[in-house]
Amino acid sequence: MYFHRQELQHKATPDKPDAVYARKLQEVLGGQYGEITVALQYQFQAWNMHIPGKYRDLVFGIGAEEMGHVEMLAVMIAQLLEKSPLGITEEAVQDDPTVAAVIGGADIQHGIVAGAGARAVDSMGNPWQGSYITASGNLLADFQANANAEMQGRVQVARLYHMTDDHGVRDLLAFLLARDTMHQNQWLAASAELMEEGVEALPVPSNFALDKEDRDVSYQYINFSNGPKAADGRWASGPTPDGKGEFSYVPEPPAGVPVPPPTHPDSRFYGTTELPNVVEKAAGKIQDAMNKE
Repeated sequence: MYFHRQELQHKATPDKPDAVYARKLQEVLGGQYGEITVALQYQFQAWNMHIPGKYRDLVFGIGAEEMGHVEMLAVMIAQLLEKSPLGITEEAVQDDPTVAAVIGGADIQHGIVAGAGARAVDSMGNPWQGSYITASGNLLADFQANANAEMQGRVQVARLYHMTDDHGVRDLLAFLLARDTMHQNQWLAASAELMEEGVEALPVPSNFALDKEDRDVSYQYINFSNGPKAADGRWASGPTPDGKGEFSYVPEPPAGVPVPPPTHPDSRFYGTTELPNVVEKAAGKIQDAMNKE
């Protein structure tokens, strides 16, 4: 059950309107690594989790907080749009508000579609997509994906911090940056605890039998570039993080194997092949007559 309390976790009030910055802020609301993504990603991970206890409670709790972050950003965007001109002020352009909005960098649909409100889109107006969500059911894989999402999101918020001098906006961003710091550390700590407790381990999935993979190449760094410095990295020699092997460095890929000959799909796909058209047509008719699927 969800219950909404009409309070914000942190103040979200700008000093002045700014339609152009409102559009920029849409990225961390409805972009791939925005608050909508992490809020729903954590919720789906919790809904799909197979074990009760602290990990499920952790994910439910952070998912609920992130929904509050969605709300704070939506409220901030709406206020940035309130009383904000749609474009720039030169009369030659301002005579046409649509042209002014495009040149000024504002999102026209903020006004036309949302009535001076936030939208579930990124900064380019691309709709938020459910495909952004990672919820595999494997906790170590998901927690690592969550850490990445928080890292990418914090990078974007940090960039946005320097794109405005509005103290009210910066105050909210400073709070979100701090929470992203916590969340990055939280997911890394949760990943470490999963492994310390033996719930999961590397490589993911840890319960897939290693003898079913080609172990000869499990820990080889194969250099597919002409840059030789990769040999100097931690990934090219020494013990592997999973504790199950030793890295090795292969300076260039071994000889490959021949590419299979071109495929020949059903003639009714109407692909171009080396067969004459009349033969392809006849084959299609025969397959239809035989009710061949």
